Amino acid sequence: MTQTEHYHAIAAESSAVPTLLCGHCRSTLSRNRIFHNGEGQTYGINCHTIALCSADDCGALNCCDAALAGLGGAADLISKAS
Repeated sequence: MTQTEHYHAIAAESSAVPTLLCGHCRSTLSRNRIFHNGEGQTYGINCHTIALCSADDCGALNCCDAALAGLGGAADLISKAS
């Protein structure tokens, strides 16, 4: 089994709306690509909330747990995510 390379999402500073950035390319992570990593750990990383970067030539897998912990409206962001 191969280890999937992943990055840690970053909370955007000075943003009026809770926004996460890709830990690899610093692009904005779309809410529709942020989701819970089910009990089966679908992506093989120990992370509760993950995001897939949709930027061209990136596609990085991001763990969002630490970034979400620092955002005040994080629950709202995840509840709106699919």
